[in-house]
Amino acid sequence: MEQLTKHLKKLQEANEESKSVTKASAMRTIKKRMDREISDVGKAVCAIKMKLEEVDRENVENRKKPGCEKGTAVDRSRISMTIPLKKKLKDSMNDFQKLRQSIQNEYREVIKKRVFTVTGTAPTEEMIDELIETGDSEKIFQKAIVGENGREQVIDAVEEIQERNDAIREIEKKMLELQQVFVDMEILIKAQGELLDNIESQVAIAINHIENGVDALETTKSMENKSRNREEYNANTSG
Repeated sequence: MEQLTKHLKKLQEANEESKSVTKASAMRTIKKRMDREISDVGKAVCAIKMKLEEVDRENVENRKKPGCEKGTAVDRSRISMTIPLKKKLKDSMNDFQKLRQSIQNEYREVIKKRVFTVTGTAPTEEMIDELIETGDSEKIFQKAIVGENGREQVIDAVEEIQERNDAIREIEKKMLELQQVFVDMEILIKAQGELLDNIESQVAIAINHIENGVDALETTKSMENKSRNREEYNANTSG
């Protein structure tokens, strides 16, 4: 879990750094870092998933032992041991999903600011939508090409935005693939949680039945004692 948390943090840091990048080469470097971190997150999640599945299989196998059957204290204890880890994994999944959404939202804002900086005009939402969809920013910057300095600035902006657009598309694709791994984990976690809840519920019902049985037995014994005492009293009185 520590490795997973570390890679998620590095991914967040790389995303923050990408916001201030204005060169295509710098964006390519950050993209490589983010690709590597996403890959490492995927490896960490898969390793945890395999470990949890292994533990679950061991729990099933352990139920074959006397006194360790499904629903016993030993079985419940073994299942509950993995719950904290699964809870942390679910929290990481939520953090990852928030980061993915944040990258998408911030990408729009970065593009807006970049276009405004170069052209001096705020782009419309339709212009941003088209730019994100096609990656073609040259039309937006045409009017900003005034003199050699303006041309160089526009070329830098076009290259950087194109690189950023390609990077975001690739990162989004990989994050969606990784998101599916998290979804698979969530299904596993939910299934185990429901199993434990069901076992706990069955145990509670069983305990309730036992307690009711004990109460009924005590009541019966009490009634028998009263009846016996009454009979002895009547016998003594008659004598």
